[in-house]
Amino acid sequence: MTRVLLVDDQALVRSGFSLILSVEDDLEVVGEAGDGATAIELTRELRPDIVLMDVQMPVMDGIEATRRIVAEDLAKVLVLTTFDHDEYVFDGLAAGASGFLLKNSDAEHLVEAVRTVAAGHALLAPQITRRVIEQMVAGERPSSGTMGALRETAKPAPAGLALLTPREREVLELVGTGLSNAEIASTLFLGEATIKTHVSNVLSKLHLRDRVQAVVLAHRLGLV
Repeated sequence: MTRVLLVDDQALVRSGFSLILSVEDDLEVVGEAGDGATAIELTRELRPDIVLMDVQMPVMDGIEATRRIVAEDLAKVLVLTTFDHDEYVFDGLAAGASGFLLKNSDAEHLVEAVRTVAAGHALLAPQITRRVIEQMVAGERPSSGTMGALRETAKPAPAGLALLTPREREVLELVGTGLSNAEIASTLFLGEATIKTHVSNVLSKLHLRDRVQAVVLAHRLGLV
């Protein structure tokens, strides 16, 4: 059972998310919060597996709340917002969020996103991953400076690459181009489950937190 804490300043939104998630046999909504400060308190108290976090809220915004929750290793955070802006994407990722989805995602996508993050995988819509890549290639930095923070988080020892098998290195290169697991599977003529395993191995061997750090590393090392 995956325990979920819902954080949004709109009660109606929280109710909608709760209805969507609660009907799933493997998901349990354990609490709700209307601001970031309360979210931190409830996360410490309830110890959910996943915090579904809004960005713009009173008292404390979702980015700062995410940063503190991840820093204390209390739970994984899935950022969910209506605002499709680079600022929120980069700030959320730099704060340690494991995923970023827009609120207009359908119910099935939301449920799958929670399950994906709970299973230990980072989740980013392909267009968001590609946006990160485009910023890096163009040498641009968001005004918040969070791209620099993203670069700084991906610094495994160079020797780590030697631990990768040829196939894992190939998968890392394709991850670096912003392809999803399904797209990589199609490119390499392999099953998606096999690709998931390769990606997990790459993250583990290179001591990377998530897929975004893998993208950053692939570009830093000139693999893409």
